[in-house]
Amino acid sequence: MSGWRLLLTRPAAECEALAATLAEAGVFSRSLPLLEIEALAETPEQRSTVLDLERYCALIVVSKPAARLGCALLGRYWPQPPAGQRWFGVGAATAEILDRYLEPHGLSAVCPAQGEDSEALLALPQLAQALQVPNPRVLLLRGEGGRELIAESLRERGVAVDYLQLYRRVLPHYPAGTLARLIEGERLNALLVSSAQGLDNLRQLAGAAWGELARLPLLVPSPRVAELARAAGARHIIDCRGASAAAVVAALRAHPAPAASDA
Repeated sequence: MSGWRLLLTRPAAECEALAATLAEAGVFSRSLPLLEIEALAETPEQRSTVLDLERYCALIVVSKPAARLGCALLGRYWPQPPAGQRWFGVGAATAEILDRYLEPHGLSAVCPAQGEDSEALLALPQLAQALQVPNPRVLLLRGEGGRELIAESLRERGVAVDYLQLYRRVLPHYPAGTLARLIEGERLNALLVSSAQGLDNLRQLAGAAWGELARLPLLVPSPRVAELARAAGARHIIDCRGASAAAVVAALRAHPAPAASDA
């Protein structure tokens, strides 16, 4: 494990937590956050949606920022959440945040045991069960411009879907050449992205240097992002099959670190 030298690109707080876990596993890392979360101001439409929370048979939360911001918003209007709904998180870390809000009231969130993406969530039998009500309606908590697969798939099943959009993701500003200088100066030999937008931002920041950086191993959270990375020219892709720290560590343990001549 000690041969890996990773560039972490998640939002700053997530980079810090992941770096600590990696250090415990003997993995060197440096952080350059390529996603910054900007919370959206509460709107009358948001408030109306939240006040009508009981109309939904299920709430689906697609990310950790959506879980944090969503629970803060819901908690202002629902100190005790409605008991007749099912809550779903796209991954274990998202479900853990939801449970901090739910567990004091005897509720809990469900997440896929394998995989941390929309496809795995849609396959959950608990979700299918939650939708077995007359005129099912689902509330999807997410950021602006999120992936449409969940909503489209549910609508094909005859489910009404509403959005509660809570944040936007932006690329922080860095001086030209920051990415390449950090990788060279710290002798980093692999890159990690946590989403399709993170991959887009990595390529945008790399600019003309992307062709060279695409030679480095690239760790991604899902088959979908792996396919996008492959289409973008990445040559050595490692699918962690999840975005959690445990998934990243397991992927690193399953793959040998590149030799100095390969990086």
